[in-house]
Formats: sequence, C-alpha cells, structure tokens
Amino acid sequence: FSEEFYVLGHDAMKRMQSSNVLVSGLRGLGVEIAKNIILGGVKSVTLHDQGQAEWRDLSSQFYLREEDLGKNRAEVSQTRLAELNSYVPVVAYTEALTDDYLTQFQVVVLTNSPLEEQQRVGDFCHSNGIKLVIADTRGLFGQLFCDFGEEMLVIDTNGEQPLSAMISMITKDAAGVVTCLDEARHGFESGDSVIFTEVQGMTELNSCQPIEIKTLGPYTFSICDTTGFSDYVRGGIVSQVKMPQKVAFKSFTTSMTEPEFVVTDFAKFERPGQLHLGFQALHSYQRKHSRLPKPWCQADGEELVSLAKEVNSSQTGSAKVDELDDKLIKKLAFVSAGDLAPINAFIGGLAAQEVMKACTGKFMPMMQWLYFDALECLSEEEGGAMLTEEDCAPRNSRYDGQIAVFGSQLQEELAKQRYFLVGAGAIGCELLKNFAMIGLAGGEGEVIVTDMDTIEKSNLNRQFLFRPWDVTKMKSETAAAAVKQMNPSIRITGHQNRVGPETERVYDDDFFESLHGVANALDNVDARMYMDRRCVYYRKPLLESGTLGTKGNVQVVIPFLTESYSSSQDPPEKSIPICTLKNFPNAIEHTLQWARDEFEGLFKQPSENAMQYLTDAKFLERTLKLPGAQPLEVLEAVYKSLVIDCPRSWADCVTWARHHWQCQYSNNIHQLLHNFPPEQLTSSGAPFWSGPKRCPHPLEFSTSNNLHMDYVMSGANLFAQSYGMQGSTDRVGVAKILDSLSVPTFVPRSGVKIHVSDQELQSANVNMILQHAPVSLACFPVCQPMDTVGLTDVCLSLSLVMMTLTSTWTSLWLCVRTHTVALAVPVALSLTLLVRCLALCDSGSFSVLLSLTLLVRCLALCDSGSFSVLLSLTLARSLSCSL
Repeated sequence: FSEEFYVLGHDAMKRMQSSNVLVSGLRGLGVEIAKNIILGGVKSVTLHDQGQAEWRDLSSQFYLREEDLGKNRAEVSQTRLAELNSYVPVVAYTEALTDDYLTQFQVVVLTNSPLEEQQRVGDFCHSNGIKLVIADTRGLFGQLFCDFGEEMLVIDTNGEQPLSAMISMITKDAAGVVTCLDEARHGFESGDSVIFTEVQGMTELNSCQPIEIKTLGPYTFSICDTTGFSDYVRGGIVSQVKMPQKVAFKSFTTSMTEPEFVVTDFAKFERPGQLHLGFQALHSYQRKHSRLPKPWCQADGEELVSLAKEVNSSQTGSAKVDELDDKLIKKLAFVSAGDLAPINAFIGGLAAQEVMKACTGKFMPMMQWLYFDALECLSEEEGGAMLTEEDCAPRNSRYDGQIAVFGSQLQEELAKQRYFLVGAGAIGCELLKNFAMIGLAGGEGEVIVTDMDTIEKSNLNRQFLFRPWDVTKMKSETAAAAVKQMNPSIRITGHQNRVGPETERVYDDDFFESLHGVANALDNVDARMYMDRRCVYYRKPLLESGTLGTKGNVQVVIPFLTESYSSSQDPPEKSIPICTLKNFPNAIEHTLQWARDEFEGLFKQPSENAMQYLTDAKFLERTLKLPGAQPLEVLEAVYKSLVIDCPRSWADCVTWARHHWQCQYSNNIHQLLHNFPPEQLTSSGAPFWSGPKRCPHPLEFSTSNNLHMDYVMSGANLFAQSYGMQGSTDRVGVAKILDSLSVPTFVPRSGVKIHVSDQELQSANVNMILQHAPVSLACFPVCQPMDTVGLTDVCLSLSLVMMTLTSTWTSLWLCVRTHTVALAVPVALSLTLLVRCLALCDSGSFSVLLSLTLLVRCLALCDSGSFSVLLSLTLARSLSCSL
C-alpha cells in the first residue's frame, strides 16, 4: 500500500482499513468499483447481486466468462476479485438487502438498482449514519450521488502538503498585515488557518492558536488585531494548518427535489438538470415495461420524452426545469440499453474515490449529484445517416452492450485495429482491460504492448492485472495473458523493448505505417516526447495520459486536428540554488535535496567513476569533453577514491565516517560562522542572518548520542560496501574505535571564500579553472584499464609516474582551451623536460621514475610561480641519472 500511504497518509489509511463496504450490483460498473475499493485496502468488501450473468454483461464485466452465463454475478466474481488483495476479505451475498443487514457496513454502494430501492436504502442509511454512494451508467451517460450524513468531518479538504513561507514584515494594526519574502508567492487562500514560529520581536504570535487569514495579494495577508503586540523585529515562519471542516449532506429523497449538481463541463452547464429528470424517466420506463428503451428505437425515444415531461411537471423544488431538452432525452433513450466499459471505468473510478473519502475523511466529498455524458463519441448526424434499430439490435454477442450504442459496423472496425501500447503499468493495465472489453483487435487486428520492466510487489496495489505469484515476471507478457483470459478473441503480443532511437530497427517505418494508433502509458516526459515525435512523423493518432496521486490528465492527439503533446510544455520546475543547498538551507525540500546530492556524491558517483576509470579505456577521453570544471572535479574525485580515501580495514571506514561527520556538522559550520558571524550586517545595514538565511549552530560529537552514532554506523557501512568490504553492526566496537580516535580541533581559516549567490559561485568556478586546472591535472594518475580496485601503493605510484606525460598534455590542452597563455608556457616547459628525460634515460631506470614522481609531487604542493625551481631540480636529477 505504499502508493496509498503516500497519497492518503497513515491516519487516513488506518481509518480506511477499519471500514466494511457493501457493493450492490456486479455488472460492469459494480465490478469496477469493487476492484478499486479492494485494491485501496478497506477492512472488507461484500459483493451483492441477485441476478444472473447475461450476454450483455460481457461487454464490460471483465471477471465474467462465457461459461459463467446463467450463474450469479456476485458468486462468480467473488473468487477473482478476492485475488486482488489478500488483506481484504471478499464475500458474496445473494439475498435481499434488509435494514438489519445494512447496519454492519460503514459505506454502502448501490449500482444497477431501481429508484424505489435507492430511496429506501438512502433514507435508512442517512438516518443511521451509514455513508451512501449511488452510481449508474446508461450507455454514454453516467450518474453519481453521495450522501455522507449531516455531520461529515473532512480532516483535509485537498490533500496537499501544508504551505509555509518566510516573513519579512508584520504591521501593528487592527488587522495586522503580514508580508512574506518576495522570493515566492505564499500560496495561501482566504479562510486558511496559519501558525507562526521563530518570530523575533512580536513573539506573542509564536504562542498563538491557529489564526484565520485573509489574503491581500501574492505576498501579503492580514491576520488578527496586532496593536497590543510587541514591535516586530525580524524573521519568522508562517505555516498553514489543516483545520477539520464539517459538511452536511441532504438525504436521497430531499436531494431528489432540491439537488446540488457538480458541473463537469461548463459547455454543458444545463445538462445536469436535464439528465436528473431523464434518469428518473428511465426508472419510470423500466417500471412500466420491465425493460429499458430499445437501442435507437424512435417510438421508445418519444415515450421517454413524454415520461420526462411528466416527471418535470410533478417537481415542486429546484429540480424542475423551464424547458425540457427533447433531443438530449431522446439520445438518452437511444443508448440507455448500452453498457460501455470505458464509461463504467470512469464513473467507477469516481465512485471508488468517493468511497475512500467517506472512509478516511480526506479530500472534500462530491456535493451531491454528478451527471456525465460522452455524446461526442457518436458520429455527427449532419451529412450522414443515423443508426437504426436494426444496426444496434442484440446479437447474443459479448459486444451487445457496445453494439447497442454504436452499431455493428463500428464493432467490425474495432476488430481490425492494430494498436501500439507503450507501457504496462497502472494506466497500461487499465487500457488493456478496456481494449479487451471493447473488442479492439478482436479479429484481424493486433495490440502490441511493450514494457521492459518486471513486476514488483509494490505494483500490486494498482496494477490489477498482476497477482503475487507474478512477481519477477515481465509486465508485458503477464498483462497480455491476463486480458486474454478476459476476452479470448483479442490478438495481443508482448514485447520487452524500451522505446527510443536504439529500438528504431524494431519499431521501424513498416511497423508504424501498419498501425492505426498509439497509446502511451509512460512514467517519464522524455519517452512521451519521443513517442509524440514518432506519431507526428508517421501521422498516427496518439492517446496520452498520466497520473500523479489523485490527479490525472488525458490528451487525445489527432493528426491535422489537435496540437501534439510536445506543442505545449509544463513550466520548468524551480531549481534550488546551489549556495542555498550548501550554506543557507531554510526549507525541508532544501535538506531533502542536499541529503540526496550528498548520498550520490559519496556512495554512488565516485564508485561508478572509479570503475569506469579502471575498466574503460575511453573514460579519460569522455571526461575531458565535459564542460567547465567538471573534468577537474571528476578526475580529482577518482584519485581521491582510489588513493586518498581507500580504506584497508573496518576501522578506516569508521574513521572516514567520523571525519565526515566532523567536517559537515562542525567544521563547515564553524567556518561559515567565521566568515559570517551571527551579528554580521550587510552593506545596507540589515542583519545578514535574516529572511531565508537562518543562522546555524555547530554540533559536538558524542558516542552517547544515538543520532550521531547512527550516522557514523550507516556512513561507515555504506563506505565499506563501496569498496567490497565487510561492514559491522557492533555499536560497542564502533564506539571503542571512536573513543580512541583523535579528531583535530578545527581552526577557522581566514581568506576562505564562501559564496552567497550562484552567480558569485559561477564566477569563482571560471577563475578556478584558469588558475588551478593544469596543476591539479598534472598530479592525477592516468592508469590503464584494470580488472580490480584493490591497487597497492606501489602500483599506484608506478601508474602515477608512467602516465604523467599524458596528464601534462591534458593540462596544456586545458590551458589552451581556456586561453590561459601565461600558464600554458610553464606547462609546455614541463612537458618538454619530461620528453627530454625519457629520451636521455633508460625507461626502466627507477631514478627516472623518481625524478618524474618528484616533479608531480612538487606540482601538487607548489604554486605555478615556483616552476623555475621545479624545472632546475628536475633537470639536475634527470641529468645525473643519464650519466
């Protein structure tokens, strides 16, 4: 349940795991809702249905098979739904829903139920504190109703992380005005509640209960009366507090006459009121004829319009409309016998989300009626013939529910489609299920799904085609086999390829030319943009979608009709300045990013670079092509990993971790406070440590501090693992090593530059490259590829010397590249001297090696101004070797 924990939080998950839920009606909509609730992780789910499986159920009930026709839908579905989550008991119930039976549930969901039952159950649930969700679909139309009682407590209305901002000023007024730093908008809304911390001067705010605010602008808002408070001095953080909110719902009967509508499409603003009457008219029609209107039957359509007018005339509340939309009600009659998997998936997803809201109290519930239609899916009538009753008549086919809406000709076209699905994760599983249900590639066509990932246990809570016994199997092949069980006629092939330039020999011109369309179910923007470019090039329709927590998006890209996916891009995420991360963090995201960078910089990147250096002959060539100071940083880091920091024992690993702790949490802070004392003022006279700059305090290490010991233990074990050494969990042994370890007292140094802004840092980097690149690179050992990391000091010294010539050439190249002519001259002289030494002396002479080592060591220790001395000493040593 890791994904649910991330979205809902621990408390909300606990509330959901104590909820018993009843789902009544196990046709396509009911099974969708049940599937989603079971995956969500409630306490138990009871499946109720008194009907038997029919041909039309197979259009969307993906857990029914042809051999299940005539069997009870709940009993057949129970076994297959129970496999989704072993932690959620699933039982079937086939008797009538009595009042006594309903009392054992916290949430009741009704689907495919008559209006009379909805009224009876709705009124009972409202008076007994049972939360109710009613859902229904009729062809291209959907309906959803929620009643969570008269005192529903919503703990968190939006589920977003609480906002916070740093304060620059607070006024003393009847309604004090708080001004935030202008680095970012505060993001608060009027009515939000906030608390204050770290305010200096007006300290009364630090102890206040949550205060309701009124926003005045993107950087200002007003609070309570502050005239009696102390004068504001500086600093302070304001944080949003999520306050519980009570919501009152009307009962089903009351809401029928006084409905509140959720508008899903403002281009269809009047339709909810019309459909509210239309669905009541459908119930009247079913009561009268014991069936729904026949598909595309004109007579039945006219009768439904008449019934809708009768319903409207009998209304006494706000549900009454001035004029009935006859055309809309007719279309409702024409398609009401249909049963479409995509519509059930949409309404079922919304209904399941409302169930989770009812169980957890998180997110604002829907108030109270939602009506949806997808009439855009019908072909335009102008210039074309309307569907006939004969075209849409039942054929005892699994697609009868779809034929009732679109006719048999479209069903034949769907069977011929050849579609490419990229990704078989959460969205990919849902798409494949819908593809199978609608009959896509059910004849001559084919669905090709590609996904290079294997199934992990964490996937099982949302990728419903997979089961625990499928873990470690390939997603694409497993998903293909699963939907083949749902509809044996689907032709589907699973691939394990990543889409990209490297697989264009597989997904070539012939492949794309044969496709009718592409569907993306990807988890990264780069792959989406690549597929978008391919679809634009080959002029293929693209279905693009994505989710993030409770948010989701869908984009339909049709050549020559809509914009492509790449035509619009999200604004780039605001990056955190490096100087803020390193020296002046002030928000939780700063510390999280710093920790991530620190971990990769210590335990991931050095190991990867060192292994490439030792095993890849072209590593140096690639590194030197990196921009800016990166070549220097990478090469020095490799030298440090292989020589300076290379441990020989567990004690060395502990020593490294202890010194690292001292550097990060004591020495660096001492140096920072030496450069910028707590009382330092800026050039304008303002305190330096104010606003986003929060004054730090150095720590003192103690083996009795569990957090300090955890840090050293973890760091030492990670460091040991990086070098293939055995770690240890012996805290007592580590404490003994630390007690005997002598850590030098740090003395802050004068002249150390700490950069306050990234612009200042960039300027310093350029100067550093110009001044120090030749010297630093000259002391770097350029080794040939080797098979092992365990190099001895002798091997390192020899490799250091033998390849000094290459390093010096590198230094000269960097000097020329960076236009540092003054430094290029001494480096060139050093290069010439090395060549002469190698020409005069025997290459196997150890004295020559010593002379070259001496040169390298001197270059590492001395500044460029001492080159004349270095050249003289090396020349004398080299000449003595040649005599």
